[in-house]
Amino acid sequence: MIIPLDTNTLERLTKTELEIIQFINSHEEELPELSIVDIAFETYSSPSTVSRAIRKCGLNGFNELRYRSGNKAKSEEIQSMNELFNKTLIEAQAVHERISLTDILAVIKCLNCADQISIFARGLTTYVGQEFSLKLQLLNYHVFFTDDPNIMQVKAAKLMEDDVLFILSLNGETPELVSAAAKAYQKGNCVISCCCNENSKLVTYSRHSLVGFKHSHQAIKEFEVSSRIPLYMICRIIIDYISFYS
Repeated sequence: MIIPLDTNTLERLTKTELEIIQFINSHEEELPELSIVDIAFETYSSPSTVSRAIRKCGLNGFNELRYRSGNKAKSEEIQSMNELFNKTLIEAQAVHERISLTDILAVIKCLNCADQISIFARGLTTYVGQEFSLKLQLLNYHVFFTDDPNIMQVKAAKLMEDDVLFILSLNGETPELVSAAAKAYQKGNCVISCCCNENSKLVTYSRHSLVGFKHSHQAIKEFEVSSRIPLYMICRIIIDYISFYS
């Protein structure tokens, strides 16, 4: 029985929720191959009801249930896939825990007061920067984006007094990004860094820094192609907050 049912738990569950838990317990071996939608379909309920039932039993949600069931699975393939799911979950949870509302609000305040927002990024992080820039433009912010190292240096040196420099970098150690941040910082501009290394040089030159979490596991070890999910998450939080309160 993957979800124990004691008296207190039974009292909290509705009839439908109890049927869901009984279905999960009676299909423990197939559970690693089922999605929350599959369970909802089989129990004539909805994914939200399945999630609520699982949480009432003391689990953090369907992902924890799937992780437990995956660890018990006999198939090595299922266990390996379960670890990959868990990697993404860990990354997302760590970002959520590390980013405070106070930090987000401080960054948004700087963005709102800026005459122009310059966004710099390199490598695969360029895609994060492009999307973030586009969304800010759609929200009527004056945004300049570049991934060109030479333009970065010129632009950083010519920032006006009320301009903001927003730098996206996974490790926070890319030389041209650090150099641009140092120039803007020394001029007195507001530099905002978004990276996954709290001890990076980039953070040193930042008035505000939003530091996410980089998982140690690398799928393709020969190249620096680590997940940019933490950076995407942080940018999404900023955009969603601005959209909701604008």
